[in-house]
Amino acid sequence: MLFVHYPKCTTCQRARAWLDEHGVSYEARDIKLENPTAEELRTWWKASGHPLKKFFNTSGLQYKALGLKDKLPAMSEEEQLRLLSTDGMLVKRPILVGEDFVLTGFRRLEWEEKLP
Repeated sequence: MLFVHYPKCTTCQRARAWLDEHGVSYEARDIKLENPTAEELRTWWKASGHPLKKFFNTSGLQYKALGLKDKLPAMSEEEQLRLLSTDGMLVKRPILVGEDFVLTGFRRLEWEEKLP
């Protein structure tokens, strides 16, 4: 599994601790150092079954500074994916990529369902 996170993020720290406590093996990737590509994001988004907006860190400073709340509805999916691929701080985290699922954010119950 791939665990995409930002080490300073407390939610990411809780998610990583949960993975470790449950003995889940994963490859960790710092989203600030290695931002997901537009192609990766497209693949993850399609596999997640969620709207693309769920991949935006809507509480982040960069999201607010760019005024994306008002701009996203007018942007195409391709434009949104390209924008997400430019800055890891725009991306909702953590992201956990499994063989047949993609989880964004850390919601314990959802993770427990996907990772027995």
